[in-house]
Amino acid sequence: MENISRRFGSIVAVEDVTLAIYAGEVTALLGDNGAGKSTLIKILTGVYPPTTGRIYFKGKPVQITSPRMARDLGIETVYQDLALVPLMSVARNFFLGREPVKSIGPFRFLDLKTMQERTAAALRDIGIEKFSGGRSVNEPVGKLSGGERQSVAIGRAVHFGASVLILDEPTSALSVAETEKVLHYTRQAKERGLAVIFISHNMSHVMRVADRYIVMRHGRQVADYRKGELTEQDLADLVTGERER
Repeated sequence: MENISRRFGSIVAVEDVTLAIYAGEVTALLGDNGAGKSTLIKILTGVYPPTTGRIYFKGKPVQITSPRMARDLGIETVYQDLALVPLMSVARNFFLGREPVKSIGPFRFLDLKTMQERTAAALRDIGIEKFSGGRSVNEPVGKLSGGERQSVAIGRAVHFGASVLILDEPTSALSVAETEKVLHYTRQAKERGLAVIFISHNMSHVMRVADRYIVMRHGRQVADYRKGELTEQDLADLVTGERER
């Protein structure tokens, strides 16, 4: 993202931000509420067009005009609310919008067996053994814990060939044990070669998984550091404005 700005009338939400992310790396995007993080991500995922600036994907200029186009490019977002349907099964949620079908004569039906088998295999492949049995992937998502829902959303993004995985507050309101699992899945996504953007207010979690720290304040990028260059307190001070750079 090069020299990206976004204005809403007289309000400047993002101003002249240049952000590069890389495969096999976790980039933490940090900032207090109103810093511009969400707007920047919505520009990257096609929700808003930038007022000025350009986006390059794998070295080529692109215009991302919709979330579907972002997904087709390989940019997947796991939002804080997860975009999962509680009453649908794990398998149905996993393939939501990409459902395989089978034909019997002139009729087409959802291929539920294929969805169940592929979902179980994909989740098992990233280390989620809970879903290795047929029954579990048939359970409604609403019965899963917060950490389990995060694992389904992350597993879905990895399975469908994402190049860029955006995690929006993935450890918010999770137990200690579930947080550990989500941090583990984040590292696994990185090891598979994905470029991961990790948005969080928890400095401890950021320090454990991120390779780079990008800090925004009042719509501008104010810091870009690599792992090992800052302490957790340094990072917190940059976010709050106690430290400028």
